[in-house]
Amino acid sequence: MFDEQPILKPDEVLKQYWGYDSFRPQQELIVHSVMEGKDVLTLLPTGGGKSICFQVPGLCKPGITLVISPLIALMKDQVSQLNKLGIRASAIYSGMTQNQIDITLDNCIYGNQKFLYVSPERILTELFQERVIKMNVNLVAVDEAHCISLWGYDFRPPYLEIANLRELLPYVNFIALTATATKQVQDEIVQKLAFRNPAVFTQSFARTNLSYSVRRVFEKEKLLLKILNKVQGSSIVYVNSRKECRVYSDFLNKNNISSDFYHAGLSSEEREKKQIAWINDHTRVMVSTNAFGMGIDKSNVRSVLHMHIPSSPEAYYQEAGRAGRDGLKSYSVILCNENDSNFLAEQFEKSHPSPQLIEKVYQSIANYLQVAAGEVSINSFNFNLSAFCNQFNFDPLEAYYCIQILEQEGILRLNESLQIKSKLYFNVNRQDLYHFQIEQSKFDPIIKTLLRVYGGELFQEYIPIKEANLAKLLSVDEETIVRYLRSLYQLNIVDYIERKDQPQLSFVEMRYDSKHLPMNFNLLKARKGCEKEKSQTMVSYVENTQRCRNQILLEYFGELTYVPCELCDTCISKKKIITTTHHDAYKHQILEKLKKGPAPIESLETAIDAEDSSLIETVIKEMLDQGLIAYNEHWELILLP
Repeated sequence: MFDEQPILKPDEVLKQYWGYDSFRPQQELIVHSVMEGKDVLTLLPTGGGKSICFQVPGLCKPGITLVISPLIALMKDQVSQLNKLGIRASAIYSGMTQNQIDITLDNCIYGNQKFLYVSPERILTELFQERVIKMNVNLVAVDEAHCISLWGYDFRPPYLEIANLRELLPYVNFIALTATATKQVQDEIVQKLAFRNPAVFTQSFARTNLSYSVRRVFEKEKLLLKILNKVQGSSIVYVNSRKECRVYSDFLNKNNISSDFYHAGLSSEEREKKQIAWINDHTRVMVSTNAFGMGIDKSNVRSVLHMHIPSSPEAYYQEAGRAGRDGLKSYSVILCNENDSNFLAEQFEKSHPSPQLIEKVYQSIANYLQVAAGEVSINSFNFNLSAFCNQFNFDPLEAYYCIQILEQEGILRLNESLQIKSKLYFNVNRQDLYHFQIEQSKFDPIIKTLLRVYGGELFQEYIPIKEANLAKLLSVDEETIVRYLRSLYQLNIVDYIERKDQPQLSFVEMRYDSKHLPMNFNLLKARKGCEKEKSQTMVSYVENTQRCRNQILLEYFGELTYVPCELCDTCISKKKIITTTHHDAYKHQILEKLKKGPAPIESLETAIDAEDSSLIETVIKEMLDQGLIAYNEHWELILLP
């Protein structure tokens, strides 16, 4: 068992790295529970500072924190943020070579890494399990923990294997984190992660500054413009497809609303550039698929607009919750029409393909990539989904969902990130490299330039490089640089991983016989039933015209409240009806009272016993303006003839 004595205090770490003098509500309790060695389940709303809850304890104690996350983009983002703070963190994800993975794991064992981010699929591999027991792991953090539950927002079968880490790391405590989980999902997380004396921390799901609305319209574009012109400030517009991202963004720009679009098919550089422009308010509106928003800390989003019905209450709550994190009044609006419910049902069926279609797509992929049954391949293949679907006559959306399920089951990996940066690592030590430079002088300029630009870290880990920059420094063309780097790779001086311009697909372990895929189709069937129920819940939500929308959402997450929010469209609609009714009633009562003689305004208010005294004052002012009543010399109200 490794020494687990803290080396820093939580408040010192918070101040040193994040610059905060104090924790947010509940964060301090969560951090101290983790420091005490408890297993902790944390439910904090989107933007509630979940990462602080494991990053601070991880830095307080010696050793490394293992973070399990299902999203590559989120892993990369958090690693990048930690590195910018001067904290050594790394990640292992699909698309990395075996050598890259080896070096990363060795750095976590022998180096001074503080955080290692991995996917749940990764922890199942023999290589990882052999190495993790050699690491001084001080904490296991399970992000997006709802993925472990069949009833969760995004069930991932590999999450069910996470508890096996208990055997490899018997003295290490766990923290599970999520923004959305019903009571049923919370219980399942605690059970399936084998928590010991769990500490559960939840915050209310209520967002008192957020107005929820549903607008049923035929021409969504006109209403979109009207809302964005009325509600100034930063906004996110969620759409269903990559094509719609560009179409709606172009539409907004043509109507003088600064907009850009974002989806998973863009390169990581493009996504980062667009994201930074939006965060810094250089772009007002981001039109996106649900690929946008995870892990983004932007407090001043005034509106989140959905151009279609979201797939589940959890998805909607998370996406809507990206508005108003600064506590100021903000708006979440679903724009829908009579066709959207049918569209959601069609999308649902496509996103849950039959076992037969999944097997057919898998076999076709193997044929397309020419990988034989039983073959073990560590290579990633260029994969053009459109060309694949044209060749084998598949509906692109259905094929994509089949691949997504195969990926979730740990059978395939699809890396959609385009234009992946080149990476380089020196396979030799400094002394051997020096001798090589003397013997092979033609390589000396490029080696010196690499060391000058990227430094000694090239001997420790894979570093992203830009061939164009090297070409400029050496006054040659980029092709020459690539040719030299390929030669150094062939001579085993460097491990050079060239950038790729297409999505990459790989077989995780081996190419299976399509009729014997290691998949639990009964589990998929049960999952389909769960998600269908969620989809129907969302249809009921948008069709509701009577109940407070905030109450509906809170009730879904097991939180009952009898106080309406007064902000959603149904509450405002009811208030208008009540106000009109009371207005007419107050006017009639005032006239009847004044028929009996003059009366001061105070006695009228007492006699009427109004629920809303401010409305009485409004009614009296209107009647004065209309010449129905007036004040006499004693400041009493009288009827005018």
